Amino acid sequence: MIIERRHYIENLASKKDNGRVKIITGIRRCGKSFLLFELYHSYLNSIGIGNDAIVELSLDEAVNARYRNPLELDAYIRNRVTDTARKFYVFIDEIQYVSEIQNPYLESKEDRIGFTDVILSLMKLKNVDLYVTGSNSHMLSSDVLTGFRGRGDEIYVSPLTYKEFYDAFDGEKRNAWSQYWTYGGMPYVLSLKSHEEKSKHLKDLFEKVYIKDVLERNRIVNDRYVIEDLLNFVSSSIGSLTNPTRLSNAFCTLRHVHISANTISRYLDFLIDSFILKKAYRYDIKGKKYIGTPLKYYFTDIGLRNARLNFRQQEENHIMENIIFNELSARGFDIDVGVVEYNSIDGNGKKIRTQLEIDFVANKGNKRYYIQSALSVADEAKRIQEVRSLERVEDSFKKIVVVRDAIIPWYDDKGVFYIGIEEFLLDETAMDR
Repeated sequence: MIIERRHYIENLASKKDNGRVKIITGIRRCGKSFLLFELYHSYLNSIGIGNDAIVELSLDEAVNARYRNPLELDAYIRNRVTDTARKFYVFIDEIQYVSEIQNPYLESKEDRIGFTDVILSLMKLKNVDLYVTGSNSHMLSSDVLTGFRGRGDEIYVSPLTYKEFYDAFDGEKRNAWSQYWTYGGMPYVLSLKSHEEKSKHLKDLFEKVYIKDVLERNRIVNDRYVIEDLLNFVSSSIGSLTNPTRLSNAFCTLRHVHISANTISRYLDFLIDSFILKKAYRYDIKGKKYIGTPLKYYFTDIGLRNARLNFRQQEENHIMENIIFNELSARGFDIDVGVVEYNSIDGNGKKIRTQLEIDFVANKGNKRYYIQSALSVADEAKRIQEVRSLERVEDSFKKIVVVRDAIIPWYDDKGVFYIGIEEFLLDETAMDR
């Protein structure tokens, strides 16, 4: 099954031959390799670039293990692009597999060579247009963005959005939504038929790929169970405010072990670096400042979250919230959890300060949207409760309530826009109606 990911192809095509390395990042098995080696390769063929001008190397394959040595990798690529009269397009998959080694030409153990040295070296070849993929954000964001000094373009690839999933879904379209919020958007899931197959695939990704990568990359020896339990705790609390201290307390209460908040914080960062989790900070809308903790964590793919819990906790409101977060992220928004504070008087005439939450404050350029996720607003009392926080925001940016049911989009008399979840996900222009 070929899923055309046009947005990413257009993005890559716009950066072709720009003299910068194109860094394609995202969680493993989300389709980065397919995007580069199949879809973008086909695009290059379609504009007249032959296969002999495209050099491809997958570093996660055992047959290419020798090229995890940075000097071997550099030599291999240079030997493939010796004709300086031609332009070559070099694809290196899973660059984080390249080890850092001591410079063999110097005695100093502190002089090291790694993948950034290889890429910086290859970038100087005028007949090479370089593309790399990677599945570890810390290594790529810290080393790439600082090491390349602004000479790299990062292209983040997410699991399938609902629109991509819907367009490729081979079945009754009315079943697409329930399949998506249950099994998520990892591309291979679309080719599987039964619950057992889909469940096994998603669980295997954790057991055989993601957790193994996190442990090996961060040299964690004895704490696999901590990573496993941490993922389970976060899975159970998506859409809820938490922090490392609360999670440390959960280990004490539920597992009867003490794991420090600092350790929890580091391990959460490792999971974020591997693109398994994302976090959203709280933002004081009136005070125009960020609030430290607690914050919210979301899974990059909702199917992975559900698989962690054996598909037991299927609270559609929290699942919807996670999916909306991922959709906004895929559309290029910076996303915060909104906090609106206001003063009121209680029944005893005492002044009290109240905080209300807006699920998402989505920013991109000069655009901002306030978005609330709600299962239903059919009941008027429920509708009023859902929009309380939105109505306390005094600026003129658009306010949206996304509901589970298919509804005809409408505005209330306060200017709040209501739309069904599927229409919101399938039509990027819906937010600007």
